[in-house]
Amino acid sequence: MNKFVRTLILLSLGWAPLTFAQLAVPSAEGLTYGHVHLNVSDVALHQKLWVELFDAEVVSKGPLTAIKFPNMIILLRENPPTMGSRQTVMDHFGFKVRNIETFLARWRAAGYPVESEFIGSEGQKNAYVMMPDDVYVELQEDQSLHVEVMGYHVHYFTDQYQELLQWYTRVFDLETRPRGRIETTTNVPGMNLSFGNSRTPRVGTQGAAIDHIGFEVDDLEAFVARLAAKGIELDSPIREIPAIGLKIAFLTDPQGVYIELTEGLDDY
Repeated sequence: MNKFVRTLILLSLGWAPLTFAQLAVPSAEGLTYGHVHLNVSDVALHQKLWVELFDAEVVSKGPLTAIKFPNMIILLRENPPTMGSRQTVMDHFGFKVRNIETFLARWRAAGYPVESEFIGSEGQKNAYVMMPDDVYVELQEDQSLHVEVMGYHVHYFTDQYQELLQWYTRVFDLETRPRGRIETTTNVPGMNLSFGNSRTPRVGTQGAAIDHIGFEVDDLEAFVARLAAKGIELDSPIREIPAIGLKIAFLTDPQGVYIELTEGLDDY
């Protein structure tokens, strides 16, 4: 079902859409943020931490298990990563949390250290934590949230960060919009994409802790046709996987971040 139509139905019934940890309403082009796909050594451990500490919901469709948040989904593959996320162009992804002190107290009580605490680019309390398998995660407090945790941004680091931002805005029909003091960012429904400079070499994501990110589209064939008109080639053709209810295709950005396009993830 088209997400905009589904949202109208939920509203007409008096239900708040984000209560169901669904993806954001797509743009006019049928695009919304979809997921982050992690390579991990222990799927059960990651599921436990995302549910107990991040208030996520676990759902399954066929053989695929998804960890749901408002605005995004995390998918897990049991495959020890070749490296942590901080060595790659996709340095980390981030969440807004309603009360960062409460979150960090639970995090420390579970036996995990906090990497750093600071005031972020938007003037709010921020912190970094490291999940198992060196998955780097940023937190930003937002006391206005009506949920405890919500997906917020993914952050790229490369010495070609300005060119990479321009590629994303061109390919996905986005506009550059600053996020606090960070000038080089853009928004796709449900997620901010931020781009920063790296003084050290970074590598692509395949096989690393953050293996790839994903965008959900209403009509994958039509979206891929628009990419082809812009000269963007896929790494693999569209595939339909009935067992998990998805159509998928892959491409890679100019700095090596692997990207999955999905149709059907918003039904999870």
